[in-house]
Amino acid sequence: MNGFVVSWIRTAVPVAVGAVLTWLASVTGIALSPESSAGLTATVMAGVIAVYYGLVRLAESRWPGVGLLLGAARQPSYGPAVRRPVKHDGGRRLMDPRDSPNRAFGDGGAGP
Repeated sequence: MNGFVVSWIRTAVPVAVGAVLTWLASVTGIALSPESSAGLTATVMAGVIAVYYGLVRLAESRWPGVGLLLGAARQPSYGPAVRRPVKHDGGRRLMDPRDSPNRAFGDGGAGP
């Protein structure tokens, strides 16, 4: 699997675990008013996901196989950053628009 797929799996699995654990907590008889139920459930779910992910990552630093609890035992790896060549127009430097989404290509403005 490439790094993107591994990173997606390692994000989706904690979300699913958080959702299941939150659902299990809700069916155990915790009574909430309908007005506060949705907001509290979302907050608890976010907390459960964060705690689960943090604990698994902490354990994974000591026992690498524990990473399987995030859906993939290996951490994602990404290739080196690709540097595109800088184009020049006389003495003026033109940036590739993919390098700076906030600047127009060849706008003549102050650039790096």
